[in-house]
Amino acid sequence: MLATLSKSVVDGPEWVFEEKYDGIRAIAERKGDRVTLSSRTGQDLTEGFAEVVDAIRALTEKDLVLDGELVVFDAAGVSRFQLLQRRGVDPRTRPVYVVFDVLRAGGKDLRARPLAERRARLREIVPKRSGVLMPSRQLRGNGNAALDVARDKGWEGVIAKLRDSRYDAGQRSTSWRKVKVRGESEFVIGGYTPPQGARAEFGALLVGMFDGVRLRYTGKVGTGYTHETLRDLGAKLRKLRSEKPPFDPAPRMRDATWVKPELVAQIAYAEWTADGKLRQPAFLGLRTDKTAKEVTWARRE
Repeated sequence: MLATLSKSVVDGPEWVFEEKYDGIRAIAERKGDRVTLSSRTGQDLTEGFAEVVDAIRALTEKDLVLDGELVVFDAAGVSRFQLLQRRGVDPRTRPVYVVFDVLRAGGKDLRARPLAERRARLREIVPKRSGVLMPSRQLRGNGNAALDVARDKGWEGVIAKLRDSRYDAGQRSTSWRKVKVRGESEFVIGGYTPPQGARAEFGALLVGMFDGVRLRYTGKVGTGYTHETLRDLGAKLRKLRSEKPPFDPAPRMRDATWVKPELVAQIAYAEWTADGKLRQPAFLGLRTDKTAKEVTWARRE
């Protein structure tokens, strides 16, 4: 189930508010001792998050489907997608599975039950933070108060959910609303500029979104890279080089190197400009859980 983007926060006693996490959405399924983690697109994430898998296997409930977000928290307790990307490089990064819904428990399908009931069941299964598992944080008060907390703590945003809503799998529902504090979304990499000065591999990524069958150029991203990112991403880009620009129309850019539009980048930005370009974009990491064709202009945030 997916949340609908909202420009303003909703309010009223029928809504509950949760922190919006900055990570990889994942469904966890347990059947006996077998545990699997899957992305939104069905990609198997199980091998990459062994600690999370072991923690779910250690739960008392043996027939279970959970919905949540795989995240890494910074020192201030804020989830950061770029930290999640470094989990194989920096041993200090420890992924956590933040669980916000339970779809099946004890072999019983709960998706038609109201959110309040599913949440109560979830708190029986994962009552508090325990190692790499934790229930999602819910916020007291009204929508504006929740958004103020998100701004103060530097969260990505807030998710508002109707207390009596059912879980509509595969649907983008208005029963769940997301309000973002900072702009952040996925973009397709279509090329890069040459490196300048002491920087290696490339200068800036050229990114866009699919508008129908054409890739629409949305800007260049020149900040947010570590030395490891430049090296690893540079190696991936070299394998995808193409003679023709994937963008339509192609940006007029001297000495650009074009690549096949297959890699998806997570980008933070200040805002969209009037002509559909990103203002102050910064690279956060690659999205291996999403395909390029999913990144569409119609769904831009």
